[in-house]
Amino acid sequence: MSWRRVSLKLIGYSATATVVVSSIAYKYGQRNCSINIPQGDSFPNGSTTRLTDLKPPKYCSDVSKFIPELKNCGIQIVNSKPEIEHHTGNDFTTHKPLANEVPEYVAYPKTTEEVSQLLKICNREKIPVVPFSGGSSLEGHFHSTRPGSIVVDTSKMNKILAINENDLDVVVQAGVNWQQLNSALQPYELFFGTDCGPQGLISGMIGTNASGINASRYGAMSANVISITAVLADGTIVKTRQRPRKSSAGYNLTNLFIGSEGTLAIVTEAVCKVYPKPRSETVVVVQFPSILEATKTVARVFRVGIQPSAIELLDGDMMHCLNYSGYITRPWLELPTVFFKIGGINDVVVKENVSVLEEITKENQAKSFTFAENKQEQEELFSARKNAFYAMINWGKNEIDEDVRIWVTDIAVPLSRLSSVLHEINKMIKASKFRSIILAHAGDGNFHADIFYKENEKVQVEALVDQMIKLGLRNEGTATGEHGIGNAKRRFLELELGNDTINMMRKIKVSLDPNRILNPDKIFKIDPNDKGEY
Repeated sequence: MSWRRVSLKLIGYSATATVVVSSIAYKYGQRNCSINIPQGDSFPNGSTTRLTDLKPPKYCSDVSKFIPELKNCGIQIVNSKPEIEHHTGNDFTTHKPLANEVPEYVAYPKTTEEVSQLLKICNREKIPVVPFSGGSSLEGHFHSTRPGSIVVDTSKMNKILAINENDLDVVVQAGVNWQQLNSALQPYELFFGTDCGPQGLISGMIGTNASGINASRYGAMSANVISITAVLADGTIVKTRQRPRKSSAGYNLTNLFIGSEGTLAIVTEAVCKVYPKPRSETVVVVQFPSILEATKTVARVFRVGIQPSAIELLDGDMMHCLNYSGYITRPWLELPTVFFKIGGINDVVVKENVSVLEEITKENQAKSFTFAENKQEQEELFSARKNAFYAMINWGKNEIDEDVRIWVTDIAVPLSRLSSVLHEINKMIKASKFRSIILAHAGDGNFHADIFYKENEKVQVEALVDQMIKLGLRNEGTATGEHGIGNAKRRFLELELGNDTINMMRKIKVSLDPNRILNPDKIFKIDPNDKGEY
């Protein structure tokens, strides 16, 4: 046998062995890699993931086995009855958690690194993780929909890491309360522009893209967050960008996380914009014969170039609740009322804006026009708006039922549609058996039609709310201007955005969180067996 034949024979054996080994390695790799990759066409093929592309997620059956390991990372883990109850639900949401939707443990990390260690373990063992911030959400955002869930409460990550007064930004941990932040900014004559409910913490505000009274001028969280530090499902720590106000460096990952409700990552730090306090400011209260004149005034104010810090509309029924409550220092006409906050660099600018505003309101048949001459009067005038929520509860408990409930809607429409939509909603309410008030962040077309009902009327009130939301959607609006989707408004997201858009979102979700451990079942369905009502 020639050396050539021997060589070829050896090469043949070598090639055969290589093919066999490669085939085994490929099959072994396939088997192991498939653990963390959803089956079917969901990943990596295709640009979207339909719910039917997914298999039901599988989660850890005994979380307690891994608690010692988590504690060894220095993370505080608790499961006392008061802690579990506090992290199960709240009194604000109309969609209460089911009897089995109870977390098994609550974790209190204090650093980004602790969150990373926790998620590495939870991802490895497929333990569902529910992020928790201030606990005041209205749409079931922190319901533990999966057995064996660990709630990750970021409230102890509450340090203000830097105040960059000359750059007009701050670096904060996720658990900083926005009012706490404003207190720290007072010596610098700065403030944070997003002012949601008083319990709001930065991470939850990012998760829901929260806004508030100041949004007409300063915007929602999406306009006020420069950069985010977050921990992905597998424990990877990412920072979305550096600190400059503008950047074209890659994908806008900051805004990917804003509004994601803890389904893509756990936010641990943020760089947020802050603003100089207006050197001069006043409050103007204007009352109108109808909502039509009130909303026409609001639209005209923007068209002439005035930029109020806040524009809040309360309908006549809300003004009745305020008069009834005794929480205010003076009675008001029970008519649609707009509260304006107008600030500027000096008194001359503010007075000029007030003068222009007064002319606009006269053109729209204003019944009264009142403005504050000093700080005390500002607080007195705006106290009516600040006390609206408590006045509403007080009236409902005394005039309807001690156990009355309030269904808070959160529709937003283009400003040009606000008047007609509110008119139609008033007609819906009058045709029903329910009483309601309307409170609107009129500057950005966002309003809350808050309906009083009793527990045995939930089916009827829900049908009314469905009509209202669908009316908003038909007018190019949204089901939620600032509260988020959670697990209570998922069906409206389909009507608003369509299945293809939701399938794209689901694709992003399973790409970043293939085991589907992060806040399962929020925003859209991730389990083909999910038969949830909403």
